[in-house]
Amino acid sequence: MGEVIRLVHGNGGRFSHELMERYILPHFTNSLLAPLHDGAQFTVKAGRMAFTTDSYVVTPQFFPGGNIGKLAVCGTVNDLTMNGAVPQYLSCGFILEEGLDSDVLESVVTTMAAMAKEAGVQIVTGDTKVVEKGAVDGIYINTAGVGYIPEGIAIGPDRVTADMDVILTGSLGDHAVAVMGTRYGFTLPDSIVTDCAPLNGMLTPVLSEFGDAVALMRDPTRGGVATVLQEIATQAQVGIRVREAAVPVHEDVAAVCHMLGYDPLYLANEGKAILFVKKEATEEILHRLHQHTYGREAVCIGETMAKNAGKVGLETALGGVRLLDMLGEDQVPRIC
Repeated sequence: MGEVIRLVHGNGGRFSHELMERYILPHFTNSLLAPLHDGAQFTVKAGRMAFTTDSYVVTPQFFPGGNIGKLAVCGTVNDLTMNGAVPQYLSCGFILEEGLDSDVLESVVTTMAAMAKEAGVQIVTGDTKVVEKGAVDGIYINTAGVGYIPEGIAIGPDRVTADMDVILTGSLGDHAVAVMGTRYGFTLPDSIVTDCAPLNGMLTPVLSEFGDAVALMRDPTRGGVATVLQEIATQAQVGIRVREAAVPVHEDVAAVCHMLGYDPLYLANEGKAILFVKKEATEEILHRLHQHTYGREAVCIGETMAKNAGKVGLETALGGVRLLDMLGEDQVPRIC
């Protein structure tokens, strides 16, 4: 067990500097962060930029295959990627609870540095606050990110039309079930781990090669695939038909869902994407996705239609159709 975080670590004085110098800066150091000014100064490419922010409050902070730091970096990188952007720079804000073990902080920061390296981004500015014991659950993280959108890339719901295919880049529910199992002390198979991953290394080349054929990309995090599809059907005013038999769910995850009454279509994922693509490019895009570690299970799960605008229908294994709506009550709370 390491040193515990104290309120004085957040007062802006000597202890705050020691916290930064001992646990954070050794992992995040780069030329843009090094001046330790009130913000980072950097040169951006001319043209369109994407900017996003998100906060992470998952409990527990550690779960099979990852931790809150992995979520923070991957989540922001993926949000930029879903805009068609090439992620470049992140900020990182920590809110730490008095009494937090410094080993926990260092483990989280180490993971964040590793994920930033994999994603090819730099953490260039940030902030740390320490609050009274009980005010937060150990550690909360906010990350913001910027990236540039290459020329010719146009991603948005307004580009989704009828007669497009819907591609899902992999299996559903891994992250939510992994977090749930740890939270409630369930003994789950070792195969169930978070799918959390930075997706820019897989999707940026797809956009570079097939940009005009990709109308929209979304990552089905909170609310799951069903909620995302319903949002898009409403925004684009198209109908969406999904084939239940085509939706990939790992066997062990499906078994847990069956026992506990969870629907994988509404479970959160942190390393998957939904793509709306022109039909003539579907097979080539799938082939490209299959070449990447995070896209080996990519599959076409449905298509858009001119009829039934604003509705999502699931063709069941029995041959019927079930309408999918947005998530109502949480199945598994606080998954990111």
